[in-house]
Amino acid sequence: MDFGLEGRTVLVTGATGAIGHAVAQAFSAHGAKVAVGYAHDKDAARALATQLGALAGDALAVRCRIGEPGAQENAVRTVCEAWGRVDVLVDAAMASGALRPSGVPFEEAPRQEWAPFVTDNLTHTLRLTQLVLPGMRQASWGRIVLVSSLVARIGKPGREFYGTVKSGLGGLLSSLMWDLHGTGILVNTVSPGLTDTPALAALPPQHRLAQESATPTGRLTTPADVAAAALFLGSAMNGNITGQDIPVTGGR
Repeated sequence: MDFGLEGRTVLVTGATGAIGHAVAQAFSAHGAKVAVGYAHDKDAARALATQLGALAGDALAVRCRIGEPGAQENAVRTVCEAWGRVDVLVDAAMASGALRPSGVPFEEAPRQEWAPFVTDNLTHTLRLTQLVLPGMRQASWGRIVLVSSLVARIGKPGREFYGTVKSGLGGLLSSLMWDLHGTGILVNTVSPGLTDTPALAALPPQHRLAQESATPTGRLTTPADVAAAALFLGSAMNGNITGQDIPVTGGR
């Protein structure tokens, strides 16, 4: 199947995480040049870029750490200097933190613990989107895929700040799609449910079984599931879908 990605340039942030890693592999497998965006693990990013470069012929690692001044500018500049522009942005990065402790009421959560989390994460996505758009407008083609979460729709105890950030992505795309009217640029989100990543290794077996039983497909979402949705939305196969959220939740 031809996704129209041969020679396209793709920036994947959070690419050293399970979902971002799968996304980077998926785009590279279809001929795209992939910039592996990372926050901390430079060695892992370089190793992935080497692997993808051997597969598709070109890849590079770029630092793009949330909350670091100038990080987004430097990342996009690096990609543009190497390949001219960013054709596809998949923003899978997320700074951790701001999980309200059990037993602490929402109104007692200290501002200094959640304000940087909300500000840094939303600013990262807003600024990164601003930076990739000029090249996309010039090319009259572009795809932006933001990784949201099922939590933005159904909520979860203690995840008010996380849910605020992820819900903000929907607010961005529902307005941005109008600013991009007729430009050939499409912007969407994918919202994974509970995803089977290494972070779930500590999940008690009974809790995992309960989650699987509550999911119509009978299993948890995998990083490959999310990558498949991002690949479609970020490719020429997506011809007229914009401003939408695609749940990758097994029916939840």
